[in-house]
Order: sequence, then structure tokens, then C-alpha cells
Amino acid sequence: MSSTKADKKASGDAASWMFNVVTSVGIILVNKALMATYGYSFATTLTGLHFATTTLLTVVLRWLGYIQPSHLPLPDLLKFVLFANFSIVGMNVSLMWNSVGFYQIAKLSMIPVSCFLEVVLDKVRYSRDTKLSILVVLLGVAVCTVTDVSVNAKGFVAAVIAVWSTALQQYYVHYLQRRYSLGSFNLLGHTAPAQAASLLLVGPFLDYWLTNNRVDAYAYTFTSTLFIVLSCSIAVGTNLSQFICIGRFTAVSFQVLGHMKTILVLILGFILFGKEGLNLHVVVGMIIAVAGMIWYGNASSKPGGKERRSLSMNGNKSQKHDGLPESTEVDDKV
Repeated sequence: MSSTKADKKASGDAASWMFNVVTSVGIILVNKALMATYGYSFATTLTGLHFATTTLLTVVLRWLGYIQPSHLPLPDLLKFVLFANFSIVGMNVSLMWNSVGFYQIAKLSMIPVSCFLEVVLDKVRYSRDTKLSILVVLLGVAVCTVTDVSVNAKGFVAAVIAVWSTALQQYYVHYLQRRYSLGSFNLLGHTAPAQAASLLLVGPFLDYWLTNNRVDAYAYTFTSTLFIVLSCSIAVGTNLSQFICIGRFTAVSFQVLGHMKTILVLILGFILFGKEGLNLHVVVGMIIAVAGMIWYGNASSKPGGKERRSLSMNGNKSQKHDGLPESTEVDDKV
């Protein structure tokens, strides 16, 4: 019986992760084409449209009865939206004010920050192999992506805000699901409308500040509008899969495995947009990163690889997210 449950959990984990990888890589490629080819550089407004589309889906699913009524206290909702919006705005500003190299280093630093949050807030303890595997992943992705590194004061502040708000937002996804027994659709049903409203309100002004272009003055064409609709459609899957994956795993595992998407984006970028960036050190970095991810998966799943030293908020009760078993006890998390 335990073997069957383990097999089902492994299949569910793999399916959830592939769902996240496919939608995340897809939306990156669509957005890259939308911004580079059609000049739609309004990233914050576009994100607001993503959450508005997600909100529409949750409303329809609730009307059809697929989402059951649930409760999320207003203070927790406001904290989540604050972290999530600072993450989105911080990343956009960090990318504008920093070099690509420093931006990539900032993204890499999310893993140790997420580890710190788990150690402090969840009393998680990592084995030596788990720690080393994380370092190998960081090294591999750094070799792939980090090129020129320059930093200035305001860029550094933006990067710090982006990293900490992103780590807190991802930690909070897992926390809220466990604390209030919320499924992924339920949590999206609470958070997406608030994010959509706030981002669509602030987005046009922020995008004008960042790009000196007004979103209402953009020359929309049939093709660019089609790409915007496609981006919003894929974003629904991206938002949902993020909540599913963090609910099933942890924020740290989500970040570690998330760098697989970085590798895939690089590969697909070389195939679709030109191969001039493909060289030996990038290939070596990819190999190192993938080896580190495999090592992390093995190390963190072993007894003592990654364990919580105290019980979670809901005691010994096992929670379920979207009908899939969610582990809450020692050594279960990937």
C-alpha cells in the first residue's frame, strides 16, 4: 500500500512539475516574442492582465462548482498581495537598473534566501549532501547565465527587494495552503482578483516610468493582440502550476528545480532566436546544473536529507491540494 501511495505521489509530482515547466517556458517564449518583435514592453500591465484572466477562470470554475467555498483572512491576503506585487515590480525594476549578469546573480540568491526562511520559520534542517547539491545547481546556472556583472546603489536596493519579496511570496503560498487547507484553485480564487486589480491600477504608471511609453498609446495590431491573448491564456496555467508545485514541494525545491526552466529557455532560445550565444562554457554550465538538480532530488528525498524539526501548524493532519496528497511530516518533502 505504501509503495502504491509513493508511486502515485511521484507520478503526481512529476505531472505537476511538467505542467509548470511547459507553461513557464511557453510564457517566457511568447512574452519574448511579444516584447522583442512587437514592442509591447509593458510588463507590469501584462502581468495584471494575466491575473485578470486567471480571476475570470476561477469565477467560472466556482460557478460550475469545481471550487468549493473557502476562507482566507483579509490580513493574510493583503500580506500575500504585498509580497507578490513587490516581487513583480522589484524584478522589473531590477532588470532595468542592473546589468544582466547581476540580475542573474540576484535570481540565484533566491535559493539561499528561501533556505533561510525555511530554517528560521519552519525549523527545517538540511543534510550535507542537500546543501552541496544546491551549491552545484547554483554554480551550473551561474556558469550558464552570468556574464558581465556591474551594480549600482539603486539597482542593488531593487534587487534586494525583488529577491526577498519573491522568496516571501513563494514561502507564503506553501504556508497559506497548509494553514487554511486551501487547494491551488481556492488560493488563486482569493489572491488573483486582488493582484489583478492592484497591478492594473499601478501597472500603466509604472510601465510609463520604466519605458517612457504609454500602454494606451501602443499601436495594437491583430497579431500583437493575439500574442497578448495567448500570453494571458498560458499565464493561467503558469499561476496555477506554481501554486500546485509549491504546495506539493517547498519554495526551496521550487527554486532549485525552477532552474531547469532556465536551462530549457536557453536551449529553446538558441533554437528559435539564434545560436550565437551557445558556446562551450554555457553547455558545461547546463551539464553541471542538471547534475546538481538530480543530486538534489536524491539527497533531499533520503532520510535526514531535508527534515522539519518541529511539527507544522496543523499538527499531524495531512492536507490535500486539488485532490492530491500533500505531505507535512519529516522527510516527505522533495
